[in-house]
Amino acid sequence: MFENLTDRLSQTLRHVTGKAKLNEDNIKDTLREVRMALLEADVALPVVKDFVNAVKERAVGTEVSRSLTPGQAFVKIVQAELESLMGAANEDLVLNVTPPAVILMAGLQGAGKTTTAGKLARFLKERKKKTVMLVSADIYRPAAIKQLETLAGEVGVTFFPSDLSQKPVDIANAAIREAKLKFIDVVILDTAGRLHIDAEMMAEIQALHAAVKPAETLFVVDAMTGQDAANTAKAFGDALPLTGVVLTKVDGDARGGAALSVRAITGKPIKFIGMGEKSEALEPFHPDRIASRILGMGDVLSLIEQAEQNLDKDKADKLAKKLKKGKGFDLEDFRDQLVQMKGMGGLGGLMDKLPNMGGVNLSQMGNAQTAAEKQFKQMEAIINSMTPAERRDPDLISGSRKRRIAMGSGTQVQDIGRLIKQHKQMQKMMKKFSTKGGMAKMMRGMGSMMPGGGGGMPRM
Repeated sequence: MFENLTDRLSQTLRHVTGKAKLNEDNIKDTLREVRMALLEADVALPVVKDFVNAVKERAVGTEVSRSLTPGQAFVKIVQAELESLMGAANEDLVLNVTPPAVILMAGLQGAGKTTTAGKLARFLKERKKKTVMLVSADIYRPAAIKQLETLAGEVGVTFFPSDLSQKPVDIANAAIREAKLKFIDVVILDTAGRLHIDAEMMAEIQALHAAVKPAETLFVVDAMTGQDAANTAKAFGDALPLTGVVLTKVDGDARGGAALSVRAITGKPIKFIGMGEKSEALEPFHPDRIASRILGMGDVLSLIEQAEQNLDKDKADKLAKKLKKGKGFDLEDFRDQLVQMKGMGGLGGLMDKLPNMGGVNLSQMGNAQTAAEKQFKQMEAIINSMTPAERRDPDLISGSRKRRIAMGSGTQVQDIGRLIKQHKQMQKMMKKFSTKGGMAKMMRGMGSMMPGGGGGMPRM
C-alpha cells in the first residue's frame, strides 16, 4: 500500500534527519523532493501547493530552530501536516438516530459499492453488535442483487429481496418498513452506479436520499483512480450531502494520491478503507496511522488491534502454558500459528504494518514475500496430511510415512524432510524462549528461520 510514496518520502526525509542545523536552503531542497514525491503519487496540484507551504511555514519558524534535533523535528512537522491533510482523527459512523439507521452507498460502477456494503455489514455486526439488513436498489443489474444476497448469507445478516420490476424508492421504503417490524438497527442501502457521472443517475440517487433520509451517505471510490477519485467525490459531494468517503482497493494503490487528495478536495472525511475482496478486509481510516505508514514508520497500533480481533486467545494461552512447563512445540502448534497468521492477512498484511528496518520496508520485498506465502501454504498442507500422532511426535515419520504424506499434500518427500528440520529448529528456539533471557536468544535465532534458508531478515 502506497509503496512508491513511502519509498520516496522516507528516502527524502532520511537525508534531513541527521542534520544538526536546518536552514532555508536544506529545507528548500527537501521540500522540492517532497513536492515531487506527492505529484508523482498523483496528489492534486492545489493540495500539494497548500501542503508544501504549510510545512515550509512551520519549518522555517521557531519550531525547528529551537529543537535539539532539527531533522527529526522537521519529519514530525511533515507527519503532522499529513495527518491534518487526511483529517485530524478517525470519524466514526453516526448511527444515534431512531432505528433503523439508514446507510446509503453511492459511487460509480465498479468502485466496489456492493462488496463494501457486505464488509460494512460484517463490521457493524461483529464490532458494533448491531443487527443489520442489506438491500439492493440496483434495478439495472440482477447480478448485483444476487451478489448482495450471497454476501448477506456469508456475513450472517438479513437480506431484503428486490427485483427489476420495482422502483428504487419503493424498494427502499419497503425495506425500512420491514426493518422496523423486525427491530433491525441498521439498513445498508446499495444503489446503482454508472460508468460516469450523468444527470439520470444523480436524479435517481437524490430521489432515494430524499425518500429515506439516511443517517450516513457514504461515497465509495476506487483508490487506484488517483486524482480522479477526488474529482468524482467532489461531483457527488455537490449533488448529495455526503457524510463520508470509503476508499476501496487500497491494497492495489501503490501511489496513495487518492487518500491524500479526497479529504482536501471534498471536505468530507475518509471513514473506511477497503483492502481486498474478503468480507473482513475493511479498516476504519486513522489519518495518524496512515501518515506513519506513509513515512515508513509502520502502524503497530493497527497490527495490535488486528491481533486482538483475530487471534484465538484460548489457543495462545494454551501454547504459553505448554511452553512454560517446558513441553515441546509440536507440529499441531506450528499449524495453529500458520492459520493465525493467515487470519491476519498473511505475511503481506503483517509486513505492511511493520516499520522500515534498516531502510528496507519488508512489504516491498515482493518476490521473497510471495515465495514465503507459497511456502507457508505448503507447510500447512503437509501438516494437514499427517495423523494426530505424527503431529505430536514427528520422530515417528519414517520413509513410507513421508511418501504417504507427500502423496496426500501434493508435495515431494524432500519437502517433508525440510519441514521436520525447520520444526526442530523452531523447537530449539521455543526452548530458549521459555528460559531466562530467552527473548534475546530467540531473536538471534530468527534469521535462520525465515523461509528460503537464512538471511531473510535485514540486520537490526
